[in-house]
Amino acid sequence: MTEELVLYHAPRTRSVRVRWLLEEMKLPYTLEPVAFDRRPAGDENYARIHPLRKIPALRHGSMTMIESTAMVEYILARFGPSSLAPDSQSEDYGPFLQWIHFSEASMSMPVNLLLAHTAILPEAHRNPGLAHWAEQETLKLLEFIGEHGLKGEEYLIGNAFSAADICVGYMFLLLKLIRKFDMAPPAVKAYFDRLSSRDAWIVASS
Repeated sequence: MTEELVLYHAPRTRSVRVRWLLEEMKLPYTLEPVAFDRRPAGDENYARIHPLRKIPALRHGSMTMIESTAMVEYILARFGPSSLAPDSQSEDYGPFLQWIHFSEASMSMPVNLLLAHTAILPEAHRNPGLAHWAEQETLKLLEFIGEHGLKGEEYLIGNAFSAADICVGYMFLLLKLIRKFDMAPPAVKAYFDRLSSRDAWIVASS
């Protein structure tokens, strides 16, 4: 495929991950804004791209994808090799994939519940018990990242910035938006400072 990459995007959504990667890799792409001030997102035209009307969607030729971490893996495989991913024969490759999927498989439920029950849902529909549980689980995850992910290094994989940092780093943005990132350990806060100082992050998160 030689067709252009088209990213359907809204600020603060998981499309930030994909745009961040595209900017880091300096790949050409078209950005299609999707209205996110209503749910479901976008309009009936967007529903033809993503029937669930969630964000992001990525189109490449006749192929469309709707999962942000899968898009990250696809772009790396299709347009690599890249310094943002270790070689598949490297001992770092397994941990690299693990952290990419950790960002959604482990982090998504507690972070999303924390979002819902502290910010998104109407006050009458929020459950303080769920919010407390989600906050405690999120704190455990942040501590795990600091102790078992960074391990005193600057980044998650081999002390070199990679797409794993992109996937995990986006979740910190969500926590920042609801003022829950302050509970992160100092090493994780410093880690996010490094991530958010990158030029590609500044473009993607704007």
